[in-house]
Amino acid sequence: MGSLVWSFAIILTILGATVGSTKRVTEGNEALVERLGRYHRKLKPGLNFGIIPFIDEIVVEASIKERILDVPPSDATTRDNIRVKVDAVIFWKILELQQAHYEIQDIEDAIRNLVITTLRSEIGLMDLEETNSSRNKIIRALLESLDEATEPWGVKITRVEIQDIEAPETVKSSLERERAAESERRAMAARASGKKQAAIEEADAIAESVKRIAEAIQSHPNSQHILKYLVARNYVDANLQLGQSNNSKIVFMNPRDLTEGLSDLIQSETQTHQQPSDTAGNGSQDA
Repeated sequence: MGSLVWSFAIILTILGATVGSTKRVTEGNEALVERLGRYHRKLKPGLNFGIIPFIDEIVVEASIKERILDVPPSDATTRDNIRVKVDAVIFWKILELQQAHYEIQDIEDAIRNLVITTLRSEIGLMDLEETNSSRNKIIRALLESLDEATEPWGVKITRVEIQDIEAPETVKSSLERERAAESERRAMAARASGKKQAAIEEADAIAESVKRIAEAIQSHPNSQHILKYLVARNYVDANLQLGQSNNSKIVFMNPRDLTEGLSDLIQSETQTHQQPSDTAGNGSQDA
């Protein structure tokens, strides 16, 4: 009977020691074991044996998966003395749990403070407008600085995202007014350029039309009748267009006066062109 009790006690002791020396670590985690207060070894995911009760102690079990650290909006001053709020998100993971546990007190707080300090330093080198157009430059500077600083901690910064760079409302209103004024200035310049080009094209078209009409009238025996017809037609068209508007002021002009004036002009032009030929004819006759 006594031997049976002793056998049962031995079996329980062996089972207890076996269970006590086994540690199960879930996938995506790692654990650190200290023996008599000093670092002994690292436990991988799965079942781990050889942990001696009362001598070995599991001091930490942490995730080695990628994590997200949301950095609260922090104040920064640009090169042109504008205070802005910068909101950033950091993606990071632990590569060496031993270093992350023993080299730094609070890894997340350390990364957060490092991000804020680096952001203030980089934004202080830029103007306000440059900060919005150079986010990639700020992100690259953050990655380089964080990689260098977190390497001794066994941590890897995988990605940095800047969510927002917010200026004060007064500055934003001023920038909006400035952009609106610049847009209006460009629009006015475009309209002026368009009107100028249209006026040039219209003047060229009128000059070409007058030239062709003058050539046609000079070569036609009934130029007076053609001129009267053109003036009368334009006169009727102009009166019809004026009559279609309720706000138009209609001015009546005598088409005969217009015709006679243009006829005199064409006759003077015709005489001017004929004089050289007459002079040439007289010279040949005198010879």
